[in-house]
Amino acid sequence: MTDPITAGAVAPDFTLQDQYGQETALADLRGRPVLVVFYPLAFSGVCSDELADLRERHSEFEEAGAVVLAVSVDSVFSLRTWSDREGFPFALLSDFWPHGGVAEAYGVLDPRRGVARRGTFLIGADGVVRWSTVGPVSQPRDTEEYLARLREHAGN
Repeated sequence: MTDPITAGAVAPDFTLQDQYGQETALADLRGRPVLVVFYPLAFSGVCSDELADLRERHSEFEEAGAVVLAVSVDSVFSLRTWSDREGFPFALLSDFWPHGGVAEAYGVLDPRRGVARRGTFLIGADGVVRWSTVGPVSQPRDTEEYLARLREHAGN
């Protein structure tokens, strides 16, 4: 398992399909801050709670000019079903094939379990990681901390 990338590193570029089969390229989002949220699996308890919190606070991210991207190793089809059920207003990206390739590039793939660990990366408008955190799979992350870090690094 590789170490997660940290603040100051250039964010690894990626292109993944969202829940609607549309490609999302990180490079196309330059000029705006991007919050990349890796989570283990759709439909699981902690992941559902975390993404529901992001859904409820999504307008705050939009007001700050940020794009939220949630990434898991689930298939596009699973992500579409979950998104339709939960009404997520942000892209759910499929890191299905090569399995976990983007999670691995960010240093958050758990190869033993075949899923991403709970890693979050705030990428500045210039493509440089401004802040990151990686936590245990069983423990939810704090959306308020995401917003505080976004405001702290506004304009970067």
